[in-house]
Amino acid sequence: MSVFKNLIGGEWVGADGADNINPSDTNETVGIYARATSPDVLNAIAAAKTAFPTWSRSGILERHAILKKAGDEIMARKDELGALLAREEGKTLPEATGEVIRASQIFEFFAGEALRLGGEVLPSVRPTIGVEITREALGVIGIITPWNFPIAIPAWKIAPALCYGNTIVFKPADLVPGCAWAIVDILHRAGLPKGVLNLVMGKGSVVGQAMLESPDVHGITFTGSTGTGRRVAAASIEHNRKFQLEMGGKNPMVVLDDADLNVAVEAAANSGFFSTGQRCTASSRLIVTEGIHDKFVAALTDKLKTLVVDNALKAGTHIGPVVDERQLKTDTDYIEIGKSEGAKLAFGGELISRDTPGFYLQPTLFTEATNQMRISREEIFGPVVSLIRVKDYDEALAVANDTPFGLSAGIATTSLKHATHFKRNAEAGMVMVNLPTAGVDFHVPFGGRKGSSYGPREQGKYAAEFFTTMKTSYAFAG
Repeated sequence: MSVFKNLIGGEWVGADGADNINPSDTNETVGIYARATSPDVLNAIAAAKTAFPTWSRSGILERHAILKKAGDEIMARKDELGALLAREEGKTLPEATGEVIRASQIFEFFAGEALRLGGEVLPSVRPTIGVEITREALGVIGIITPWNFPIAIPAWKIAPALCYGNTIVFKPADLVPGCAWAIVDILHRAGLPKGVLNLVMGKGSVVGQAMLESPDVHGITFTGSTGTGRRVAAASIEHNRKFQLEMGGKNPMVVLDDADLNVAVEAAANSGFFSTGQRCTASSRLIVTEGIHDKFVAALTDKLKTLVVDNALKAGTHIGPVVDERQLKTDTDYIEIGKSEGAKLAFGGELISRDTPGFYLQPTLFTEATNQMRISREEIFGPVVSLIRVKDYDEALAVANDTPFGLSAGIATTSLKHATHFKRNAEAGMVMVNLPTAGVDFHVPFGGRKGSSYGPREQGKYAAEFFTTMKTSYAFAG
């Protein structure tokens, strides 16, 4: 099996690689992907730095054409790339294909944005002086992405970075190099000049560290764990570098007595357990008022009984495997913690055997949890949900906000009063009413507050806040 290589300065390089294992069938190697060394990363940064002056001044039609061509190819190959994503990450095939389509839409959007680059012309307070306000590319951007959305998150970082004229050094998560390699290959063949986009696959301790230590990286956009995010921040401050962090979540979904039971159950099941609960926007805390509590628990348990956990490629699978053995151990450790804390294991929590060897875990629901338990405060990042009983809306809102995180929050209610109040008072960057907390559009801002996010929002036209720097120019007209 040949090695999929890194792209540095427009050349595919690297010989030694690591196996990319299918979590639905651990006997299958999806591919062998090169691992970059620290010198490789420094070469990639140097190539990006060299390419920046020309690319940052390139024409808008050139950028538009390349982004559009990439988006078109991703869409044309959605079935192939969806299968690749499902094989390397464990997301079900329909979810994986949907993610690929979203990546295509992101490139399509930023292809359009490349044609809409603008600024402002303002009068000065001094006569005969003109003022122009423009946005310019930031420089060399380090992109570090997680394993749970292996094509969508790279797309929503790479596309705006290129749109606004930046050059890139891209490190994907070590677990999911396949989709990253594919998207870089597509952009490379779409006509990007050498050095504009560089791919350095490998371990964070090697590749990521080399990026953090370089003074020639002018901005880092990172999505991943809170602990690593703190290290990105500390290293960036040392270099006076711009940085953008998307980290953890412990997202609440409130279910009020007046909620439509079916709507509430569907929203909770989708956002808590689909994608194997491996979403930073997943509602891992269900906060349910007394009047509907017992009916909701019974209905949600019945729903969970119908969900099929199996190979991600198999038709009819609702939930695929956990991404790898280490994450599976984290999930099962938290299940034991929940039991020891006194929460009631209402459903699931068992490892499952299937036709192919994989990391299969039943969706797990704890009831009678409190908001002080570890399972209610720490991000598990698996199909493990704690349900907290509360008295009324006021208590539900207080519990929802009692968290160090603030990415997404949801409420199930038919009350316009409570929905309106929750939208205004939920301490989260994104709020959903009668919808899953997971699932956002590609053209609107994505991000949170408190311990979940730092810096400008991602996606849509709001991405310009991170990927550009402002310039104010004055001219005396004479």
